[in-house]
Amino acid sequence: MLEKFPVNPPAPEGRVITCVEALREGLRQLMEQDPSIFLIGEDIGVYGGAFGVTAGLVDQFGEERVRDTPISEAALTGACVGSALTGMHPIGEMQFSDFVVLAMEQLVMQAAKIRFMFGGKASVPMVMRLAAGSGTGAAAQHSENLENWFVHVPGLKVVMPSNAYEAKGLLVSAVYDGNPVMFFENKLMYKTSCAVPEELYSIPLGKANVARAGKDLTIVATSIMVQRSLEAARQLAAEGIELEVVDPRTLNPLDDETLVNSVIKTGKLLIVHEAVQTGGFGGEVAARIAASPAFGYLEAPIRRLGGKDMPIPYNRNLEKHAVPQVEDIVEEARKLVRGAY
Repeated sequence: MLEKFPVNPPAPEGRVITCVEALREGLRQLMEQDPSIFLIGEDIGVYGGAFGVTAGLVDQFGEERVRDTPISEAALTGACVGSALTGMHPIGEMQFSDFVVLAMEQLVMQAAKIRFMFGGKASVPMVMRLAAGSGTGAAAQHSENLENWFVHVPGLKVVMPSNAYEAKGLLVSAVYDGNPVMFFENKLMYKTSCAVPEELYSIPLGKANVARAGKDLTIVATSIMVQRSLEAARQLAAEGIELEVVDPRTLNPLDDETLVNSVIKTGKLLIVHEAVQTGGFGGEVAARIAASPAFGYLEAPIRRLGGKDMPIPYNRNLEKHAVPQVEDIVEEARKLVRGAY
């Protein structure tokens, strides 16, 4: 099915929409052309979802294909797994990614393992959309980044778009991947805008994007941290420091080749993510670079910049200091380039 969609088409001039609009457009277009696709989740019908992504879709497709569920993450995930096994393409939505902990049995013990346990004779082509991240004053139980939990589970794919263009294209690929996909959408990203093609298109899973070319330092950043790293790069360019910003797009599968080639080019690496630093994805990237041909090109220690090892505070000032901000990225990058480590 993916073969029918253009891959990485150029973004059109003059058509700028938000990430919420891009996701809604992608969902609507997918459902219009494929009756096996349906949406299921908490308050996604009349209410339009916790962040408005599914607004209006129940009016077009009805309650059979935009299905509100009880507030039970285990139940809606089980429904996704079961329907996917029968040939449907369910797209689930949880109000906040934190609540995914209530569905771990269905995701880890069932969805991730069924294809392997049945020798490929059964598959679970489902997508679980999850609103993640801090910055909205939603406090400790509604602001987490748990993506690395799922990277650790064989059989699950993990996608983290960084803007509206990436979100729509990666969603198309996730729906037709044939495997269960965890689709993490940063809440602050929803209102950001960029140019997005109107037609359906795909962005391949497992292929990173060099969001900005540079020669002095490689920054590998995920989700909203891509946007913050690009802003840091713009600020440091005024000082004559050129950062290369690499967006993995998908954490599993991970595009090792693009990351390795970038580090060989620049000789320095900074990894930035919002999730807490201990046990975060940055450690995996650092380990892979250390075991690759890029290790011999390193001119400085690999550095990680992640969230502090604490629950996200409710207080807005404390919340801001709990996760990397643009100024933190600028400071770390400047130290690495200038040999302060």
